[in-house]
Amino acid sequence: MVAPVSAAHALDAPRAFLDVSRSILGRPWRDRCADPALQAYAATMVQAHALPELLARVLAGRGIRPAESEAHLNPRLRDLMPDPDCLVDMGAATERLARAVADNEQVAIFGDYDVDGAASAAMLAAYLRGLGLDVHIHIPDRIMEGYGPNIAAVTALQEAGATLLVTVDCGTSGHAPLEAAASLGLDVVVLDHHGAPEHLPPARALVNPNRLDDLSGLGHLCAAGVVFLTLVALNRRLRRDGMAADRLPDLTQALDLVALATVADVVPLTGLNRAFVVQGLKVMRARGRIGLAALLDAASLSEPPEAWHLGYLLGPRINAGGRIGDAGLGARLLTTDDGAEAARIAAELDHLNRERQAIEALAVAAAEAEMGHALTLDPDRPVLVAASAEWHPGVVGLIAARLKERFGRPAFAFALRPDGTATGSGRSIAGADLGHAVREAVEAGLALKGGGHAMAAGVTLPGFDVTAFRDHLCTTLSQTVAQARAVEALLVDGTVNAGGVTAEMVRMIHRAGPFGSAAPEPTFVLPRHRIVDAAIVGHGHVRARLRSRDGQAIGAIAFRSAQGPLGQAILSGIGREVHVAGTLAVDTWRGAERAQLRICDLAHFD
Repeated sequence: MVAPVSAAHALDAPRAFLDVSRSILGRPWRDRCADPALQAYAATMVQAHALPELLARVLAGRGIRPAESEAHLNPRLRDLMPDPDCLVDMGAATERLARAVADNEQVAIFGDYDVDGAASAAMLAAYLRGLGLDVHIHIPDRIMEGYGPNIAAVTALQEAGATLLVTVDCGTSGHAPLEAAASLGLDVVVLDHHGAPEHLPPARALVNPNRLDDLSGLGHLCAAGVVFLTLVALNRRLRRDGMAADRLPDLTQALDLVALATVADVVPLTGLNRAFVVQGLKVMRARGRIGLAALLDAASLSEPPEAWHLGYLLGPRINAGGRIGDAGLGARLLTTDDGAEAARIAAELDHLNRERQAIEALAVAAAEAEMGHALTLDPDRPVLVAASAEWHPGVVGLIAARLKERFGRPAFAFALRPDGTATGSGRSIAGADLGHAVREAVEAGLALKGGGHAMAAGVTLPGFDVTAFRDHLCTTLSQTVAQARAVEALLVDGTVNAGGVTAEMVRMIHRAGPFGSAAPEPTFVLPRHRIVDAAIVGHGHVRARLRSRDGQAIGAIAFRSAQGPLGQAILSGIGREVHVAGTLAVDTWRGAERAQLRICDLAHFD
């Protein structure tokens, strides 16, 4: 749809891509490389570095300068690795871990129930067990124990013989449990990445790049990234203490876990994180970790895994244990050396994931209906908050993610618990710091506990009434959400024709990846292509076939769109020419490869 631009604003407003000022999803399309400086970057990459024009535009659109293009396309971990000691308390952490190794202590690892927590716990446990230590992993039950260390679990671990407790992906806000640990004579090392309060709990060492006094600039790491840097520093410490190099574990083999956690925890895929994923995928493709190989098989993934597989196939299956089953399944899968046990756990996680999908679908439908009605009454509401006693606490984060995706604003979903509390999880949009708002709610007494980071957070409320918490979020985030939504546009990397999209071309574009948070997947437009057929498939997806004016065709799919405006526009547009925007992928079916468009938007034209 093309809307006129008034003369008064013609010079100020950026020109809409293909003159699309309002698409089916109500947003303008903009050229990601509209800035002349970015166009110059792309031209230089083409002329001086012999890069294909589309690849050059993708790189330039993500801020890559010509001189950086080679390093970006072939990232080397050693070029991006910082000195781990730049993190506050890293020296104290490695000193205490080295003493545990020297004295052959029993170590307890307390992790989170998500992918980052499971991968972090598995990585640290494998390292210490490789040096002969007795290591016990405790992953809390989401419903019975909740997030983070708790006094009962800490006490049980100490009574079982642990002398050192290491918390991974949690612990930064665990004041009471860590005070209890200290009173029991249990040393604590915290390895975390979540937003930190001003006053930290007692610990022998608290390594967290997001603590307020840490100036490392590594706040974009997930917990597994922090654990990996800790093991690098520990390797160096143990060598300095006289341990033979051949006794030390090979840390490169842990990069598959770092990659998995980095993608699944949706941290920015830039710099060091990007190198972690690139190198970790190489390790994962060798299928050396028995548990991950079993999970790849359970997910029916026969092709070499790519970054998106980690986020959409592997991550949800590991998370399913923590959401609706045994929270420890993921960590056990990632640490086992028994092929039969790995296959059994992977099959159980696959089953739980299917169960989770069914539970989620019902809850999301109810939440979307409720929030859709709320927005008809208050269209400018900056934050959506939904709650129900019917929702499983393990899927509220997924409900929030779907609400954010559907309505384009931060969202929280709460499960109302039998104990009279409300357990919630939220997801945000770029520019609105949800974790900070939640920490303010805790400090103001509106929540019992909570925390997180800018894009995701969790909280527990002391009752079923979520009104005060919702009002706090709306007040706190109103301005930033309005600013973010005001400039919302679909950024387009270029145009392609159905006949020019091949598997080879898609692989060429993906050399600029992996793509994810802070590194958006390239979006291309197929201009004036006819929808020749379309149908609903799977769980609410819309599959279509598009044909260009010269008769070339390409398959396309719009995920989870059947009931929304995008899916309805595709289904009702058979026989009509439209501009179609989406990302490109290679679909493998029975050994044959073909390029596919994953539709994210559509526009009519006059």
